[in-house]
Amino acid sequence: MRMTLRLRFIACVAAAALVLGLGVHADAPFVYAIKGARVVTVTSSPISNGTVVIRNGLIDAVGADVQPPADAVVIDGAGLTVYPGLIDMGSSVGLDIQVPAQQPQTVRSTDEAERWKRSVVLRADVNAADHVKLDAPELSRLATSGIITVLATPPGVLIKGQSALVNVTTPEVEPSVGAIATPRSGVSVVRAPVALHVEFQNPRGDVYPASLLGAIAFVRQSFIDAQYQQLLEQRYQKSPAGMLRPPFDPALEAMQPALAARLPVAFEAGLEREVLRALRMAKEFKLDPIITGAHEADLAAADLKAQNARVIYSLNFPTRPRTLAPDADEPARELRLRAHVSKAPASLEKAGIVFAFSSGGLSDTHDFLRNVAKAVKDGLADDAAVRALTINAARIAGAADRLGSIEKGKMANLVVADGDLFADRTKIKNVFIDGRQVDLEALGDGAPRGRGRGAGPGAR
Repeated sequence: MRMTLRLRFIACVAAAALVLGLGVHADAPFVYAIKGARVVTVTSSPISNGTVVIRNGLIDAVGADVQPPADAVVIDGAGLTVYPGLIDMGSSVGLDIQVPAQQPQTVRSTDEAERWKRSVVLRADVNAADHVKLDAPELSRLATSGIITVLATPPGVLIKGQSALVNVTTPEVEPSVGAIATPRSGVSVVRAPVALHVEFQNPRGDVYPASLLGAIAFVRQSFIDAQYQQLLEQRYQKSPAGMLRPPFDPALEAMQPALAARLPVAFEAGLEREVLRALRMAKEFKLDPIITGAHEADLAAADLKAQNARVIYSLNFPTRPRTLAPDADEPARELRLRAHVSKAPASLEKAGIVFAFSSGGLSDTHDFLRNVAKAVKDGLADDAAVRALTINAARIAGAADRLGSIEKGKMANLVVADGDLFADRTKIKNVFIDGRQVDLEALGDGAPRGRGRGAGPGAR
């Protein structure tokens, strides 16, 4: 009997020790110190010879007089520059969302056909955070260009859905007792939803409307319908007796925060007239506007300022079509736009418009920094370009309290380069996402690179 009790006691002690061991292992912080580097904090003056300490996913300390803690993995920052992780404010990379263009064979009536068409162009209830493929290699490879966070934007036309701010890779989470089946997506998603996205573009296939005027009318009518839906629900909640219960419409319900100006509405608008059209609609429905694409947004700077509109500027610069013969003429408007796009960011900065950059449509994501460098060459100040890639992007996304600058307490999303971010031969040397060092070599697509190629991550 005593032997049995003794064995049970030993087993309990061993089990407790195992649990404690697992707990300590699970809670063990990831501690790094990048020592002696140039630190571009963004919100204050750069530190020429500083140290950044990362602990448990956050920036624990930053400054010229900071000393690496005893438990830190020290990275020699001599000759290196530390930037906040770059934010791409518009990409569908890594999203598992299908937008059908052909009517299903199962549709049997006109009523069903109309409902299906509406569902393709009115998708306000689609939230990108629910459709991120966390292990998508095309998403994680963005880290090799210094892009740490993206605004995942649902594909489609007209009312496309709601975007989410997500990190490009999901760190391996250590197992912890009492946290069973925790959703991994919660680790990558920084903020959701960020904005409701609208694009005035004619759908393809069997979907209406078939003209630009029809597309504008549909979007406008959808906001009116959402207003009416809100009114019906308010009346029903106040006095339901004698009233039919309003039918639940998830798309119209999802538009309510936008109508209350709690959720910004991001209008895809490239040309000046498109920007003005979007601003008029925003004013009509008292929306909080963001202009995306925006290649001629600077021409409407006064209107943007009047409505406190922010801009997400597309780095998918127009180029001469490869199929065009060398001696073939092009429309003058196309030539003017190509000459204008790299100069517009400087004009936006001069006008005091808060803007960020997006890669949407780029076939080579390494053109992201290359095209920012073109804007710098054409008049955009280096520090303004860095702000657009970091703190401005975080502010537009409503996440400046967590991202966009190197400050104590913020997420440790960092990029370490061997020079100026926009110099031709600068290489990305290290990347940290949520305080974890990313193995850039393992991401594929060759070696890690900024605007050139470089060596893999690791302590120096």
